[in-house]
Parts: sequence; structure tokens; C-alpha cells
Amino acid sequence: MDSRAKALGHPVHPMLIVFPLGLLITSVIFDILYLITNGSGFPIAAAYTIAAGIIGGLVAGVFGLIDWTAIPAGSRARRVGLLHGIGNVVVLLLFAASWLLRTTTDWLPSVPALALSFAGVLLGAVTGWLGGELVDRLGVGVDEGAHVNAPSSLSGGPAR
Repeated sequence: MDSRAKALGHPVHPMLIVFPLGLLITSVIFDILYLITNGSGFPIAAAYTIAAGIIGGLVAGVFGLIDWTAIPAGSRARRVGLLHGIGNVVVLLLFAASWLLRTTTDWLPSVPALALSFAGVLLGAVTGWLGGELVDRLGVGVDEGAHVNAPSSLSGGPAR
């Protein structure tokens, strides 16, 4: 099933998700480093990466929603895509709540803020797997007729 939102012949959603995913995971790494070292820069770095990750997640989500609307109703891919999308909204809400809790403590992460971020990363691993299931197992966003000797997507021609 081909993607609806493309840039230079490739689906936009998979290109964008790497940024929020990486930023949100990095924020948790900064939190862990803060807990280990008590370094004052880590909480601020975590707050910035959370904010950027949420913004990036919202942008990536728009393109994911566009692609999801093209999946046939009643299909397993549609159900998996729905779980993937809703799960990622919850991930963004968990991180947003963590970020908001930090605003009242000069960016120092409280136990609830840390718990929300850690839960967000764990749920993000599940939703990331669901995204992989959509592409790798169910063929969502894959050109029809794709094969190991397909011409470049910049050629303008079909994969077959």
C-alpha cells in the first residue's frame, strides 16, 4: 500500500519520526545522567529535548494520520495503525505532562516527572514496534512491486 504523503518519492511520516523518537529517548538519557551525576545542565537539556520531541511528534503525527486514512477499513493494518497512532498520542501526552511538572521546579525532574518520561519511552517502544509491523509485515507505505532491483524513486517510474 503506497503512502499518501510523499517527498522525493518517499513517505514523509517515516522520515520525520526519527527526530521526536530520538529527542524523547535522549531526554530520558539526560534524566538518567542527572540522577547519576547531579549535573545541573542535564535537567535543562532534558526539558529542551522533550519540548522539541513533542513538537516533532505532532508534525510527524499529521503525516501519519494522512497515511492512516488511506488504509482500507476493516483491515488488520487499519487496526494496528489506530493502536500505533493512539499510543503515540499517549506518549506525547506523557512527555508533555512530564515537561509541565518540570516547569514548577526550575526544570529539576521530580519523581512523577521521571516516571512519566520513563513510561513514555516504554510505551514508545511498543508503538515503534507497531509502526514496524505496519511497514515490514503489512506493507503500509511500501511501493507496490518493490524489489531489490527497483529503480530510484527519483526516476518517477513505478517500482516494478
